[in-house]
Amino acid sequence: MSTVTDPRTPVAAPAAKSPRRPHLSGMTWLVWRQHRAAYWTLVGLTLACLAGVAWQRSQLTDYLAKYGWPHLKGDEWVQGFTAYSGHLSQAGLALTCVPVLLAVFVGAPLLAPDLENGTAKLVAAQSVSRVRWIGTKLVITGVLLVAGTALISAAYTWWWAPVKSQAGWTEATYFNTTGPVAVALTLFLVSLGVLVGMLARRTLTAMVVTFFLSIAVEVVWSMSRLSLGSEVNATTHHAAGLPGQSPTLPTGAYEIDSNYITGSGKLMGWSTCAHEASEKAVEVCLRKADVVGWSTKYLPISQLSSMQWLGAGILFGLTAVVVAVVVVRGRRRLV
Repeated sequence: MSTVTDPRTPVAAPAAKSPRRPHLSGMTWLVWRQHRAAYWTLVGLTLACLAGVAWQRSQLTDYLAKYGWPHLKGDEWVQGFTAYSGHLSQAGLALTCVPVLLAVFVGAPLLAPDLENGTAKLVAAQSVSRVRWIGTKLVITGVLLVAGTALISAAYTWWWAPVKSQAGWTEATYFNTTGPVAVALTLFLVSLGVLVGMLARRTLTAMVVTFFLSIAVEVVWSMSRLSLGSEVNATTHHAAGLPGQSPTLPTGAYEIDSNYITGSGKLMGWSTCAHEASEKAVEVCLRKADVVGWSTKYLPISQLSSMQWLGAGILFGLTAVVVAVVVVRGRRRLV
């Protein structure tokens, strides 16, 4: 029995397909769903930091504009810069704590809870490989950390740039929060936190151990970062026994050490004749020591970029080693 369709009956047009929106699926969706609270917190804090830095920089540039910024002349602007430098250093100090906090609250809990409550055993029993599961967690977390840290670091560098010659660029407040060091140090500490969580297999234990380990890394880094640069030596020469003025260093230079220099080129500490009771006695002491000038070692601010990239390269390399250990151990002994 056939059905005859009346040619006069209008035929309904096929429904237009709605454009498919991009969405997460599979393992990516699972990882995002599991850690969505931490991930959204990272996004929110990043946006809040960017807004705060933008507002603070506008305040700084409004102040500097009174003295002809971006072409500042003289040092008059330095007199009233104290309040703005306080905000800048306080923000930088807060940012130096961010890598440690991320290592404790993002890195350590990335795998430790799954190992503690048995979720890792369930994952190991599925068709998805353990390496893919760990890799997805590391990649998503790493992308968010790199994007957020890089944006905040770039914004803080933008805020600091107009006055970096007057701020202590060798201090952790600025050296660790500008350029590539901020990203590299964050990734290294977070990867350490992931490894500690994998080994400890207890969330709270992993967070505590990661905190103290991160502090230790920060201390070692602060003690070694100046060695990333190449010292420059400046000398002055005067008559015997008259050291005169120490060398004039370039703007923004960081002075490492300053010593008397003798006619034979020997260096003597600046306190060599400080024990003498009078200026005449000091002059006699200096003549006996054959002091003829000063020798000053310093780091020029022009080395900042090269020092940061060298340090970041070392940290990136260490991060790659830690991540490799996490992946290999996760493949062999996850549960």
